[in-house]
Amino acid sequence: MKYTDTDILIPNSLLEKIKQKKQKLDSLRPLPEDAVKKIIEDIRLRHTFHSDAIEGNTLTLQETKLVLEEGLTIGGKPLKDHIEAKNDAEAFDLMIEFVHAKKKFSQEMIQHIHEVVMKGLLNHPGQYRTQNVRITGAKNRPPSYLKIVELMDNYIHYIETLPLQPIKKASFIHHEFVRIHPFIDGNGRVARLLTNFYLLKNGYPPLVIQKQERRKYYKTLHMADLGDLSDFATFLASLVHESLQYYLSSFVEEEQLEPLSVLSNETDYSQEYLSLRARQGKLDAVKIDNIWYSSKRALKEYRKRVTK
Repeated sequence: MKYTDTDILIPNSLLEKIKQKKQKLDSLRPLPEDAVKKIIEDIRLRHTFHSDAIEGNTLTLQETKLVLEEGLTIGGKPLKDHIEAKNDAEAFDLMIEFVHAKKKFSQEMIQHIHEVVMKGLLNHPGQYRTQNVRITGAKNRPPSYLKIVELMDNYIHYIETLPLQPIKKASFIHHEFVRIHPFIDGNGRVARLLTNFYLLKNGYPPLVIQKQERRKYYKTLHMADLGDLSDFATFLASLVHESLQYYLSSFVEEEQLEPLSVLSNETDYSQEYLSLRARQGKLDAVKIDNIWYSSKRALKEYRKRVTK
């Protein structure tokens, strides 16, 4: 499915925030390698946990950390959940390697990622499906398996040629992949990795779709199924904004993220008031693992606006 830039709408205010944060981050490059490594390790853990949880994995964040870092087996949890966590973390590492190697999108690269994601879970990981499928709850049925190679050729071509703003193209990359549904299973996990591969190649930090956002994630994907990518692109843009703020907080003192419960102690505003303003988009804030964070810089700018 082809799109033009004007077909996909993201609020200008959100795009402007992203532009400003990316410019600030770019001005700090090259970033300290040790700090970047620490950030990527944290995102790797959270991405693995949330990406798996969206698909029904029962490991908690702390259990996922123990499985990945200590190699522990969590009592009472299915073996499948352990395999999924290890596979997704390994696939995240592979995705980072592909970015550093300046790999281009290709069917071979995508199949390699799927092979890592689904090894030990499917009989033939990395191979396109050889049967037609239905997705529970989805309005549209995925294309015939006989068309997959041709559709994936077109998919790669559109990634290379469609003149879309990067976040809009990231939304196309994600949605079009799950629309084609080239594999019998694991398409969502691969789509999330491909989205981050593209964002990283274009100078953006990787994003994490949190399990708490699962309903919104699927709802906006459903809207994209109906032909409008705007809601899904806006959803991804909000996550890019959060990720940029997370990066900046590690390198700029005034951008350091603090829970609103802490920031409220430094003002006359209550935590509940600041949370409301954050949800309304009036206060520049991000939500990480269901907790709202902001910065002293953002709070200072908000106070200036409301006291004018």
